[in-house]
Amino acid sequence: MTDDHRFHPYIHAERTPDKPAIIMNGSGETVSYRQLENASNQGAHLLRHLGLQKGDTIALLIDNTPRFFELAWAAQRSGLYYTFISTGLTAPEAKYIVENSDAKMFIASAKRSSTASAIRDITDLDGYFSVDGAIEGFVSFETARGHHPTTRIPDESLGLDIPYSSGTTGRPKGIRAELDRDFPIDTDSKFRQIATHFGGITSDTVYLSPAPLYHTAPLRWCMAALSIGATVIIMEKFDAEQFLLAVETHEVTNTQVVPTMFVQLLKLPPDVRLVYSTSSLKRVLHAAAPCPIQIKEQMLDWWGPIIHEYYSSSEGYGLTWINSEDWLTHKGSVGKSLHGTPHICGDDGTELPVGEVGTIYYSGTRPPTYYKDPKKSAAACHPNHSDWSTVGDVGRLDDDGFLYLTDRKAFTIISGGVNIYPQEAEDILITHPKVADVAVIGVPNDTFGEEVKGVVQPMPGIRPSAELSLELIEYCQSKLARVKCPRSIDFDPELPRHQTGKLYKKLIRDKYWQDAKSRILA
Repeated sequence: MTDDHRFHPYIHAERTPDKPAIIMNGSGETVSYRQLENASNQGAHLLRHLGLQKGDTIALLIDNTPRFFELAWAAQRSGLYYTFISTGLTAPEAKYIVENSDAKMFIASAKRSSTASAIRDITDLDGYFSVDGAIEGFVSFETARGHHPTTRIPDESLGLDIPYSSGTTGRPKGIRAELDRDFPIDTDSKFRQIATHFGGITSDTVYLSPAPLYHTAPLRWCMAALSIGATVIIMEKFDAEQFLLAVETHEVTNTQVVPTMFVQLLKLPPDVRLVYSTSSLKRVLHAAAPCPIQIKEQMLDWWGPIIHEYYSSSEGYGLTWINSEDWLTHKGSVGKSLHGTPHICGDDGTELPVGEVGTIYYSGTRPPTYYKDPKKSAAACHPNHSDWSTVGDVGRLDDDGFLYLTDRKAFTIISGGVNIYPQEAEDILITHPKVADVAVIGVPNDTFGEEVKGVVQPMPGIRPSAELSLELIEYCQSKLARVKCPRSIDFDPELPRHQTGKLYKKLIRDKYWQDAKSRILA
């Protein structure tokens, strides 16, 4: 195997040992490729010393710090499964992932000591470790690994992550791929190829990651960038102005965001937004949720045709891609398929004609296997084609084969027998200057079953009022059919949005359906 087909930090530790691999945007802490290699090797030795063997699993509750990658690469080169848990989960929620994944060890950031201690009290694992500080009853991972050599363990093999769905519509699902215990750690991957050929990442790239690393996309893109030899800039937490400052300071060439970050960037005052230079940017990726057309148009006007969008899932059941030029002639599309063949199907499984809206299935890819949940795995497959799979998204295809997302099937509002996709109204309302965030949901209606309601988080300094509610309803109706617009609007000081940008709509809807019989909560 030639060097051209090997991708791993150890290669860059040999070639460019002092090159920054990771730079923390806030603290400025920098880890070189040599330091990353040494720390991950010591971690791998410690994991073996503690009895973890190929195919075992570790669970991690880690903030955005260099320790995140030191642990990920230690597990990756030890042939282990590793699952990162959202730092926003409660102890019982995290316990489910720890136990469902069959984790033998739990490692947590000291900043999460309260949750970590509670998890220890309700689980029974082989080991509990802390990083970046002490947690009572936990062993310091850094201290423990410091007793081990920086050489590579003799039985290296490729380990894999186990992403868990964010649980926005139900209990998180573990996505565990089959682990070949003989694969070398520098094996090339389809994801790495996508990162290079479509993401534009090279060893000269300065890649800015503004999102929580425990989410699948930031984790995998950063791991791919490090395997290629790029420098990765990590934001401890997203802030719109700090993002722009990071781009200018580090001369960032590549980044990946979610649409809510675009919204926050655009809502900065012009005198703040335009003071920072973004001229170093060569490629900006976005994914995770549909982007309102008007928002993307404004971003293209600001940054130029460097914005690329893709659509996929943690399950990896399909992949589309679209560049700026194609998007401008197919506005609202998430692109053409790069992996698998999309099919649009009705509720009975019948494939629908071009232009009609239905559930998106993919063929030509491996159907998802949810760990220890054969019922959910089976439910993801088409009723008549076992090799077609879905994650529940709804959309349509055009005559050119471009895919358009409508919404999640679970979020569809059925009012008087009419299907209403709340994403359409959300895309309109978020562009109003007095709206910081918005969710459109279905609430009980005795006549129609459901009616459309908006729940709005006002911009700072904007007071909720009946007049504002009417203003927003009329604004929506001026741009969208009345039936698709909220009949009423409530206000919330902060909507429950995941740090990755996903909205916890179920938490919002539950408040309105507590005393009603709902198909949503059935």
